[in-house]
Amino acid sequence: MDFSQIPSPCYVIDQGGLRRNLELLQRVQNEAGVDIILALKGYSLYPTFGMVKQYLAGATASSLHEARLVVEEMGQKAHTYCPAYLEQEFDEVMGYSSHLTFNSLSQWERYRERVRRYSEPLSCGIRINPQYSEVETDLYNPAIPGSRLGMVRDQLGDTLPEGMEGLHFHTLCENNSHTLARTLEAVEKRFGDLLQQAKWLNMGGGHLITHQDYEPDHLIGLLKEFKSRYPHLKIIMEPGSAIGWQTGVLRSSVLDVLDSQGVNVALLDVSVSNHMPDCLEMPYKPEVLGTKEPNPEKPAPERTYRLGGLTCLAGDFVGDYVFERPLQVGDTVVFDDMAHYTMVKTTTFNGVNLPSIGMWTEAGNFQLFKSFGYESFKDRLG
Repeated sequence: MDFSQIPSPCYVIDQGGLRRNLELLQRVQNEAGVDIILALKGYSLYPTFGMVKQYLAGATASSLHEARLVVEEMGQKAHTYCPAYLEQEFDEVMGYSSHLTFNSLSQWERYRERVRRYSEPLSCGIRINPQYSEVETDLYNPAIPGSRLGMVRDQLGDTLPEGMEGLHFHTLCENNSHTLARTLEAVEKRFGDLLQQAKWLNMGGGHLITHQDYEPDHLIGLLKEFKSRYPHLKIIMEPGSAIGWQTGVLRSSVLDVLDSQGVNVALLDVSVSNHMPDCLEMPYKPEVLGTKEPNPEKPAPERTYRLGGLTCLAGDFVGDYVFERPLQVGDTVVFDDMAHYTMVKTTTFNGVNLPSIGMWTEAGNFQLFKSFGYESFKDRLG
């Protein structure tokens, strides 16, 4: 990318990288005979939905607004799941959905008559909790004791409730196909009898199929083997991160450089808490192009900087990086892999402006999708 063409700060999607991810996902979808759909909670950049729908089978939503976005920008109805549906929104949610997953039997009991009276086809399912997950961060683990997501086996009877056609689990988070294999063992052990009664099984998200170390052929074989045991089931997978994985960057600029008690600090025109929240929530340290990790055996204090944001939050920083040369005000700093769980989670805390959004096209130029200003901050508050 030619960053001189790109405003700062800005999220930039690499169109070629996005296409490569979609081509791989389409291969898995076709060879395994499953439906792979985009989870908007991880990637909702709707200017690219025209490309996404060329490769994938649809999209999944977790709210009324996401479901509406799927219909308006992808031209098809959503697979919708909400932990709890709002009474005043439910009829509209049905109108935007082809599939509707309920989190609990009490939610199903509350709304099933409205579903039964609905004039268009709507396939309903229940979210299950197989009580197995290899996600180590509790914030992202829906199978921990006390989880509010899904029904455990002893809460369901021997038959699916009348009107229910599907089961839905989601216990992965950036995991591989071997984790999925072990998860399916737990699902079959606890819910095998209900799988025989269902018409579809949604395996949720967290399948990091586009990661360089993922084994897509192992996944294809695993899915084929599973389908051989349940040939009547339609299999659905709904990754979010995998669509945007390694397809985008966050371009930023250095606003100031200062010495903080012997630590070089570079203040940027982005915020970690506002624009890269997963770095603090997971937490993880993002890669910065053209840098190395500090090496205690070969220190380079004159080129090592702690990168921080421009909010007044004391912890608005991501860690230390070694640059190729000392930083100066105006220098470009580029955070890698910033397409998933970034734009969908931004805030305007402190009134800090949101980064622009654009795409580096396959033709080799920058296309601006959106820029933000005062109104984006004000509109959230009154």
